[in-house]
Amino acid sequence: MRLRQMVAVVAAVLSRPDLWVTALRQFRVLARPRWWARAPFLPVPDADYLKFRLVTAYGGDGTATPDAADLIAYLVWCRAYPKVTAA
Repeated sequence: MRLRQMVAVVAAVLSRPDLWVTALRQFRVLARPRWWARAPFLPVPDADYLKFRLVTAYGGDGTATPDAADLIAYLVWCRAYPKVTAA
C-alpha cells in the first residue's frame, strides 16, 4: 500500500469514532498468530490471507489496493455482524 493511500485509510477510520473499537478488534483478529515471533514483527494479516481476500474482492492477481471507502464499508459490516467477524 502506498503511503498516500495508507494516510487516506487511517484518516478515514479516524474520522469515524463509531468504528474505532471495531477497527481495533479487526486489527487484532486479523493479525498473524505469534506475529511478534516473525519478521516484520508487526501485527499484520498473513500475506497469503491478504492476497486471497484481495483476489476475492477485486479479482486479478491480488495486488489491488483497497480504498478508504472500501475499508469503511468493511468495518461497518464487521460492526453489524460481530459474531461472524470475531475469532
